[in-house]
Amino acid sequence: MITGKQRAFLRKLGHDMQPVFQIGKDGLTDTVAAAVDEALEKRELVKIAILENAMLDTRGTCDELAKRLGAEPVQAIGGRFVLYRRSGTEKNRKIELPRK
Repeated sequence: MITGKQRAFLRKLGHDMQPVFQIGKDGLTDTVAAAVDEALEKRELVKIAILENAMLDTRGTCDELAKRLGAEPVQAIGGRFVLYRRSGTEKNRKIELPRK
């Protein structure tokens, strides 16, 4: 569980990021979840866009994907959301969160 201070730090990092994935009309598939899982392991922080034709709720999709992947939802605004998960391998750790 991350603190409000850490979440604010991650929101700042994610602000200028471009979405790495887009969720389309097929919705949140296992393939999308697996790809996001792999990206989280390598990057720790990812931004995802939900296309208009997907007809999905951004917050609900963010929370569902975070739960499936053991990630933290950082922010969900409009059709985009940001997820964070600390990498399991030392060499992939790029983000140092502020102390609690």
